[in-house]
Amino acid sequence: MATNLLFLSVIAWYSLGINCGGERVTVYGEKDKTFDGDTDSVGPSSFRQSSTNWALSSTGYFPDNARFQDNFTNVGDTFIYKLTNEIPAMANPQLYRDARLSPISLTYYGFCLANGKYTVNLHFAETVFTNGQTYKSLGRRIFDVYIQGRLVQEDFNIVDAAGGISTPVIMNYTAAVTSGTLEIRFYWAGKGTIGIPLTGVYGPLISAISADPADFEAPTPPPPEVASSTSPGGIVGAVVGIVAGGVFIILLVFGILWRRGLLGQQNTLEDDLKGVDLQTGKFTFRQLKDATNNFDKANKIGEGGFGSVYKGLLSDGTVIAVKQLSSKSKQGNREFVNEIGMISALQHPHLVKLHGCCIEGNQLLLVYEYRKIIALLVLCLVNITLVCLNFIWFMQMGPEESQLKLDWPTRHKICVGIARGLAYLHEESRLKVVHRDIKATNVLLDKNLTPKISDFGLAKLDEEDNTHISTRIAGTYGYMAPEYAMRGYLTDKADVYSFGILVLEISSGRNNTSYRSKEESFYLLDSAHLLKEQGNLMDLVDPRLGSDFNKEEMMRTINVALLCCNATSTIRPTMSSVVSMLEGRAAVQILVSDPNASNNEMEAMMKHFESILVSETNASSQGPLTGSSTSVHDLYPVIPDSSYWENRNERN
Repeated sequence: MATNLLFLSVIAWYSLGINCGGERVTVYGEKDKTFDGDTDSVGPSSFRQSSTNWALSSTGYFPDNARFQDNFTNVGDTFIYKLTNEIPAMANPQLYRDARLSPISLTYYGFCLANGKYTVNLHFAETVFTNGQTYKSLGRRIFDVYIQGRLVQEDFNIVDAAGGISTPVIMNYTAAVTSGTLEIRFYWAGKGTIGIPLTGVYGPLISAISADPADFEAPTPPPPEVASSTSPGGIVGAVVGIVAGGVFIILLVFGILWRRGLLGQQNTLEDDLKGVDLQTGKFTFRQLKDATNNFDKANKIGEGGFGSVYKGLLSDGTVIAVKQLSSKSKQGNREFVNEIGMISALQHPHLVKLHGCCIEGNQLLLVYEYRKIIALLVLCLVNITLVCLNFIWFMQMGPEESQLKLDWPTRHKICVGIARGLAYLHEESRLKVVHRDIKATNVLLDKNLTPKISDFGLAKLDEEDNTHISTRIAGTYGYMAPEYAMRGYLTDKADVYSFGILVLEISSGRNNTSYRSKEESFYLLDSAHLLKEQGNLMDLVDPRLGSDFNKEEMMRTINVALLCCNATSTIRPTMSSVVSMLEGRAAVQILVSDPNASNNEMEAMMKHFESILVSETNASSQGPLTGSSTSVHDLYPVIPDSSYWENRNERN
């Protein structure tokens, strides 16, 4: 692979051809075109690089792949469909004999392409479904197509586009390559059938891909004698020699500079941000050092995901809360500046107020409003700032006299307040923002128990030109929407999902993941679905509330939470709709879900998070996987070896 990368780094390619799921073939015509073979095993979460200039990645897990027929190659969870029947009369049938499938997301990458405009041809033929009067003709495959991150085909149906089953159709697009890379992505957005003709047969299907220059001519290939002198072996040898010599010289220079003490530290954040208008108040480090009594431990009022928080008193008598970024924090310069910019541009009663910041050398501090609240002896926090909404823990821990008691009207007010804050972020503010890390510890309460959303270090601007944001995954797994946690597909509906989990916690008085015993793990959302199927949803309510609460309002709130937690992001409501439903001004949409589909979705989620849990445990010495303060206890529970799922299926 290293040899391939070295070779690719010095060769410019002017075309791309892939026979998806099939062997290498050449199509003869006015211009002969060779399509590389694509027969490698691709599992539920895989990346494969070809021997030429392309690669593919596949994400997703077919929940019932054991029932696939023989014409599904399923060695090592490879998803390739091979047409075993006679190929219908069509042009270039060798391209449509095989096809690559994926349950959720399938992405092809073309590397080292010369910059310019390309004509991208996508070859499709629906060969899985059949014609006729049987149920096998009822299948519908619907997916989206993205090229270079842009949605070019929404709700694409191969049969409709081709005009029939087993009929080829070539979709043509123009794409600009500006950095040598072409990305083509096929994404299943949860539409179409998932059980016809077989359970688990759904998601994108592609037969072949080609890309050729649209507005420029590829150079004429060199004569044989020249080509031989630029063979991969010769080029690789030259490149290896140059790289080795360059590395030696660089190490020598660095060694000399180090010994002479001339090799300084990296640029400070202050240097990095010269000329950047942060649009907020500025404090000196000396001011904040004096205000917190040199960051005295006695003034420490909390420990956030990115550092400690101290209470401070300015010379004018203003009481403040100072968030000091830890030198070991995962929040880097980008996240720090992001938090400053986001909060300073957003003003709302349910968002924490930012007074300013301090940037001196590598000192990174944020200055927030300070609010006094009742002492919480459980965590030995006295006169704390806006207390974290982690009151669920407070209600479960510590002696009876120290537990924080919240009646239902207060909890409902907190839910509505958080919803209003998110509605402002998503729909009402000048900047459309996706918070990405809505959870109990990132919602603060003032002395009147008014909720305020905080910690914008992971927030992302929701760019209206894009239907979604593909990004590195960051947040807390227990609150992350499945499409984001598993595929990095981020929209404001990810915040809606997190809000739904949070409302379930508030209503039930339990953490999202807790443990009944050493043998059985308990997942709050799964429990809510089971209770609803059994008609016992009221059993989810926190028993500490007794019977003195508005039961109609409680049921409405829980049903809104379940709607927000729908596995399909497009079904989730907007936050403005959530506010209306919580306040009783709009009816709650009640969805009738398929228990089997719910089981399959949950099992797929469990397999995914099991792999993440194992990876995080193995890599614990190197730090967490996400950009937040996530531990293994934040993950969804993983219980693949217990009888839990069998018992759950029996109950359905």
